[in-house]
Amino acid sequence: MTYKVVHYINQFFAGIGGEEKADIAPEVRDGLVGPGAALNAAFKGEANIVATIICGDSHFAENMAADTKFVLDTVKKLGADAFVAGPAFNAGRYGTACGAVCDAVSKELGIPVVSAMYEENPGVDLYKKSIYIVKAADSARGMGKAVPPMAAILLKQLKGEKLGSPAAEGYIERGIRKNKFYEEVGAERAVRMLVKKLKGEEFETEYKMPVFDRVTPRPAVKDMAHATIALVTSGGIVPNGNPDHIASSSAQNYGEYDIDGVMTLKGAYESAHGGYDRTYANEDANRVLPVDVLRDLEKEGKIGKLYRYYYATVGNGTGVANAKRFGTEIGQKLHGKVDAVILTST
Repeated sequence: MTYKVVHYINQFFAGIGGEEKADIAPEVRDGLVGPGAALNAAFKGEANIVATIICGDSHFAENMAADTKFVLDTVKKLGADAFVAGPAFNAGRYGTACGAVCDAVSKELGIPVVSAMYEENPGVDLYKKSIYIVKAADSARGMGKAVPPMAAILLKQLKGEKLGSPAAEGYIERGIRKNKFYEEVGAERAVRMLVKKLKGEEFETEYKMPVFDRVTPRPAVKDMAHATIALVTSGGIVPNGNPDHIASSSAQNYGEYDIDGVMTLKGAYESAHGGYDRTYANEDANRVLPVDVLRDLEKEGKIGKLYRYYYATVGNGTGVANAKRFGTEIGQKLHGKVDAVILTST
């Protein structure tokens, strides 16, 4: 029996175009497109990609419910036995879309799914607990290494075979704990690991703990009446028209905007954010980025002045790596020029 598989890819891997084509609506093509050829070869005749669904990254981010329904209806209509999305590598919006459609297909249609992403892709944190995501490189250069484990994991699921550990199968850890029997009791295993650690030898813990960044708070501003205050936001507030084309989800960039002499954002600024209802923010952008209030504080002498530039991006689904990069670059721009920063969200 040859299993029927449906493949999901974005506009870039379909060869349609890059960011300028990211708004294309979902469509279906018969057979293989782009990386589907490599996947099909990896199935070695046991499965066959019968159709490819293509959707622009921006279109999916802004129409997630409708585009997900399109995918579900298509997969169901084609009578697919399995579904594969990507690989998405480190493309944030693409990874989020791959995770979302795989999650929906798995839950709604009950068929095996798999995707592949770079570990810092925001789609990983969002969907690793519900689907298998193969560990991939940060760019398409890693296509050759990502495809074989994707095919293997999908085939094992189709055959009802038990999957091994993340290390053995090549998928990203899902945070799921399973009971396992050992010959040695826990105390003996713990002491053995401790001895290896003390000797500087390699060892593998049985329970990995999450690692959280810790930021040391800066000292309080001593003289607010003479302080220069900057505004930074992840709430997506941009000049009307979104001149820097900041994505509504999984942002790849941020914007720097001059507000010298601007007393209020109302009417000339809007939200590019795709993670909340933008109605009230578009009506008055000061609700997310309080330029009007800070101008009042300037007049009252409660702060020295508002810095002439503000910085904005969209936090919705944005990867940790990009967020750190944005913060580092913005911090370098502000260093030595301001006394404090107000960071607003949504």
